[in-house]
Amino acid sequence: MLAPPPQTEPTLTRDDMGFVSKLVYEHAGIVIREHKEAMTRGRLARRVKALGLNSVAEYCAFLKTPAALDEIPELINAVTTNHTAFFRERHHFDHLRGDVLPRLIQERAARRGRIRIWSSACSSGEEAYSIAAVSREVIGHRSDLDFRILATDIDTDILDRAAAGLYPLDLFERLPGDLRPLLRLEGQAGRGEVRVSDDLKRLIAFKRLNLIETWPMKGAFDVVFCRNVFIYFDTPTKAAILDRFVSLIHPGGFLYLGHSESLPQPHPKLRLIGRTIYERTP
Repeated sequence: MLAPPPQTEPTLTRDDMGFVSKLVYEHAGIVIREHKEAMTRGRLARRVKALGLNSVAEYCAFLKTPAALDEIPELINAVTTNHTAFFRERHHFDHLRGDVLPRLIQERAARRGRIRIWSSACSSGEEAYSIAAVSREVIGHRSDLDFRILATDIDTDILDRAAAGLYPLDLFERLPGDLRPLLRLEGQAGRGEVRVSDDLKRLIAFKRLNLIETWPMKGAFDVVFCRNVFIYFDTPTKAAILDRFVSLIHPGGFLYLGHSESLPQPHPKLRLIGRTIYERTP
C-alpha cells in the first residue's frame, strides 16, 4: 500500500520568520510586520507545496542555498499583497481628468510634446487601465501628443495578469455608471469575464521593477501614482524612494499617494494641494 503524500507543515518558527523577513527586506525593502505572521505562514505553505517540499523549515533551508536564486522572485511574489480596484480613490482620477490632463494638453500640444504617467505599483493592472481610460477620454487620439503610461510592479505573476487585461465581469458591474464606458470593454461570451480594449492597452507598457533597485527610466514624468506602497517600507526606505520619485517628476507635476499614507517627512520640493495629492515645486 502506497504511503500517503507528505503533508505541508505550516509551522513557522521565530527563527524562520526572522530569516524570511530579513531576506524579503534585503531584496525588496518590504517590512513584514509581526501581525502578518499568519498570512506569511499561509503564503509560504503554498511555495512549499509548489516545490514538493515537506515543511516551511525545509523551504527556508532551501532558500539558504545557491540553487535558490531563481526562487527569490517567487518568494517576493508570495508575500506581497495585490489588492486594487478600478478607479480606486476616485478623487485622484477626477483630479487627473479635470485639472492635470487639460493643462498638459494646453502646454504640450503646440510643440508635439511628451506626456508620461507612471503607475509605480500597478498590481493586476486596474490602476493603469483606469489612468488609460480617463486619459483616452480627455486626450482622444491626438497626433500632436506623445502620450504613454508606464506600469510597474515587483510581482512577475501579477504583471502577466495585468498585461492580459482580462477581468471578472462583476468588477465592472460594481462601478458607477459614468465610469464603465471609459474602460472600453470587449466581452468574453460565457466566461463571466471581459477584456479591456486594445485601444487602452496600447497606451501602457507593463514592466517589472523593484523600487529599491536601479531604475532604468531616464526621462521625467508628469504624474506618478505611488499608492498603498509606502505602507510596506520602513521610514529610511520610504524617504529614499520618495527622493527618487521627486527627481523624476517634472516641476509642476504630481505625486498621488494612497488614502492611508503620508510623506515620511516633509519634502522641500513637494506641496500638498489636495487629499493625498502632492505637486512638485521648482
